[in-house]
Amino acid sequence: MGKQFKLTAADQHILGAYRADPAGKAKGALIVVQEIFGVNHHIRAVCDRLAAEGYVAVAPAVFDRFVRDFESGYTPDEIAHARSYLGHLNWDNMMKDLDAALGDIKSVGPCGVIGFCMGGTAAFLAACRLNGLKASICYYGGMIAKFADEKPKCAVQMHFGEKDAGIPLSDVETIKQKQPQAEVYVYPTAQHGFHCDERASFNKDASALAWKRSLDFLAKHMK
Repeated sequence: MGKQFKLTAADQHILGAYRADPAGKAKGALIVVQEIFGVNHHIRAVCDRLAAEGYVAVAPAVFDRFVRDFESGYTPDEIAHARSYLGHLNWDNMMKDLDAALGDIKSVGPCGVIGFCMGGTAAFLAACRLNGLKASICYYGGMIAKFADEKPKCAVQMHFGEKDAGIPLSDVETIKQKQPQAEVYVYPTAQHGFHCDERASFNKDASALAWKRSLDFLAKHMK
């Protein structure tokens, strides 16, 4: 359904991206922000699902700044390898890459952002730091609490797993206190990565409910 192409950021960095378009007229467009595992099969599948719901979806390869065309699966060894790149992350550069994706889709109509894990934090930062977004959806963003004093410029929805070993519920409470306008959902028994059906932590019920809430949220705010 989708295509691979290139984006150019404001600092002239060229990065890869995946774009999926709906069959008919688009309702709007979304930036899809990857986990640490690259624009892999799962992230492309998210783009395809959003396109099936009527949205243009673009996933920029934000790891291209330090490792080109990186894709990973979810075995323990692959997860460890992906984690080895975390020291290279630069949120300011990532915002430039997301802004480049926004430039690609803004002519479509209302624009939003949805991100997972690392991308969940990036989706929150995009809501605060980028202009032109109507909605931001953040799945288990582990660093959101660190940035919770920042002020979003658009509506924000967040999804967390109650059993997430990397995001304590105290962090979620901090986010709720500092972002009272945001929709924040916690899913009992769900672990980190519960939305990804390629991970051992996939939780079918939590994933289905979170996805429905996400689509309802987009329908409400992407106008």
